[in-house]
Amino acid sequence: MRQTWRWFGPKDQVSVNDMLQAGVEGVVSALHHVPSGDTWTSEEIAKRQSQIAMMSDGAASGLAWEVVESLPVSEDIKKQTGNWRSHIENYKASLSNLASAGIKTVCYNFMPVLDWTRTDIAFPLPGGATCMRFDLTDFVAFDLHILQRPGASSDYSENVASAADKRFSDMSETHKQLLARNVVYGLPGAAETFSLEDVRQNLAEYANISEDMLRENLISFLEQVAPFAQDLGMRLCCHPDDPPFPLLGLPRIMSTEAQYRSVLRAVDLPANGITLCSGSLGARPDNDLPGMMDRLGDRVHFLHLRNVTRESPDIRGSFHEAEHLGGDTDMVALVDAVLKEEARRRKSGRSDSSIPFRPDHGQDILDDLNRHAQPGYPAIGRLKGLAELRGVIAALSHSRRPAL
Repeated sequence: MRQTWRWFGPKDQVSVNDMLQAGVEGVVSALHHVPSGDTWTSEEIAKRQSQIAMMSDGAASGLAWEVVESLPVSEDIKKQTGNWRSHIENYKASLSNLASAGIKTVCYNFMPVLDWTRTDIAFPLPGGATCMRFDLTDFVAFDLHILQRPGASSDYSENVASAADKRFSDMSETHKQLLARNVVYGLPGAAETFSLEDVRQNLAEYANISEDMLRENLISFLEQVAPFAQDLGMRLCCHPDDPPFPLLGLPRIMSTEAQYRSVLRAVDLPANGITLCSGSLGARPDNDLPGMMDRLGDRVHFLHLRNVTRESPDIRGSFHEAEHLGGDTDMVALVDAVLKEEARRRKSGRSDSSIPFRPDHGQDILDDLNRHAQPGYPAIGRLKGLAELRGVIAALSHSRRPAL
């Protein structure tokens, strides 16, 4: 298992020096400043590579950009409207430029409008740490009373709607504004610029797109892009929905093992693969993460290892980010399944036998609380998670060593 770390570029509060001190082996990054649908040029890719390769004093870091997260799929592609055909050609050009630069693993997602959704990005925990949280009642209050989405009331039971009504009536204006801002954070890079009216407009454009239609659009995208990536020797890996259940009337198509399996079968190429995110998928009680790794592992190209604590047994319920070895996913069993898949790959002679993973998210602890890093990406909280995962990997790997 290859240890990587997500880096958001020079503006990231966690520096290249910090990553090096964390002892990671590779870096996960993206060109967040390039508009979705545009081509990532060779010049911009090389610039990011040079930034990762250099420490603050100009010395070589020894680190390299190994995984792209994410090369975004435009909303036009997802809806098959507007400039979607030219955006696919630009996507292929970006893949070609990345391959020429030696970067072969590309994570993406196919979530409509929102990349992820949380209602609180600094939820206080009993020990003093903070974490990201999705509170269903708060979210429904946002949907019904702040966003005022047409038809929203039909999506919720009477009990859920009643609880949301009560929650909203007790909210201060400051709380309402903060809740709206937290939800809009899921629009990539848009927390400062997107208004509620912008969100409403984006949602309206999906009004006639069903789950089946969105899935067909994903398959259509992959039918054009995956063979191209295959010829380049690249690996595409789709990130699951976060959270893995419908929100705001939007369709969800990558939330369960069955949904992943249908897309993998539709475009049955090794290049068409999975980002197995244990935090996103783990927010649903019916997702068996170790089992998914066992059954779909040959197409898992990238791993996000994080944990969540579900606050109800419902498919659509509240949850918060847990410690990496806490929460409701058996992380030891999942890592064990990954190591077994890697052993199978080595035995069959696959060149990608070491699967890149990163400690995804983390609780803000110690100096993280004052650093104000990208939500979900603290320095010390992630380092703690990485250290715990290293311990699990070391212990399980040790148990597999042949006796002397």
